[in-house]
Amino acid sequence: MTDSRWDVEVRPHLTPYFAYGAAALILVAHVVVGALLKISSTGVYFRTADQVAIALLGAVIAGVVCLFARPRLRAGPAGVAVRNLLGYRLIPWDQVVGVSFPTGARWARIDLPDDEYVPVMAIQAVDKGRAVDSMDRVRAVVQRHLRDAAAR
Repeated sequence: MTDSRWDVEVRPHLTPYFAYGAAALILVAHVVVGALLKISSTGVYFRTADQVAIALLGAVIAGVVCLFARPRLRAGPAGVAVRNLLGYRLIPWDQVVGVSFPTGARWARIDLPDDEYVPVMAIQAVDKGRAVDSMDRVRAVVQRHLRDAAAR
């Protein structure tokens, strides 16, 4: 499902399963708790608005948890596009030094000049072999584009 403008597109493999599962569990738990608020007397008077608020709070929390399924990395002629939980950044090739996955890190990173970097949550250590394959594909594209940029 790679767009024609991009040479490679990478997304995490296992994290979306966990995120969507956790979001569903959180939502169901809040809806059930909200529905059961008025079942027995606890000494506190709950109204229908309280029940709805509990369910809506569960929906908001589930939505935030779903953000963990959002990360993506794309590389192509325009540069490297990194989408993490909240942000999106297109890094042109003249700013990219390389791509790395430091020992013990949870995810990869795009190395920038002056020892700066951008985390890449799309390539995660928990994906093991898939992360290695993704790093190989991304490194090949990055090296090719950096070579082309240096030749200009």
